[in-house]
Amino acid sequence: MTKRAEAKYKIDRRMGQNIWGRPKSPVNRREYGPGQHGQRRKGKLSDFGTQLKAKQKLKGYYGNISEKQFRKYYAEALRLKGDSGSNLIGLLERRLDAVIYRAKFVPTVFAARQFVNHGHVAVNGRKVNIASYLVKIGDVISVKDSSREMGLVLEAVQSAERDVPDYLEVDHSKFTAKMTRIPTPTEVPYPVMMEPNLVIEFYSR
Repeated sequence: MTKRAEAKYKIDRRMGQNIWGRPKSPVNRREYGPGQHGQRRKGKLSDFGTQLKAKQKLKGYYGNISEKQFRKYYAEALRLKGDSGSNLIGLLERRLDAVIYRAKFVPTVFAARQFVNHGHVAVNGRKVNIASYLVKIGDVISVKDSSREMGLVLEAVQSAERDVPDYLEVDHSKFTAKMTRIPTPTEVPYPVMMEPNLVIEFYSR
């Protein structure tokens, strides 16, 4: 098993939830945390603990984003007009790796980051290899011609495990995607409940 897969499974077990909705998640078999003390009964979480868990869950879902980068999203979410929690989700969904994952060009958000980093993706015809690149409404994201026959791409496109959300226009025959609007938290197809407002509260302490 790769370190990347181990990290995914560890995040699931630490959270006690199958946060990506994957059929192979270890949480489907056992809901306690990893390690020798994982089966100990958990006490009620404090407000701080609840907020911390919400932050870890959201960070983990988007490929275990670094703390430094996640804090930048928080600062930008506060700067934008409107609800900060909704703004945070909007920023995370605009990440290029998130769009590639949502468009079903790859099977996981971890694979999406690697796929972008390895130069398989273009935005408006120009190669972009930065996973955190923020897509704008109307940008056309495409998979490089030579990358369209890759096994993981074909597997993801044909998978019935998840659907493409309404805020993306995707053409799997042309391997293109376009974000038509910034989604609200309720539109994002999370397999488990995310609580961005608790994340905002965590950083606002």
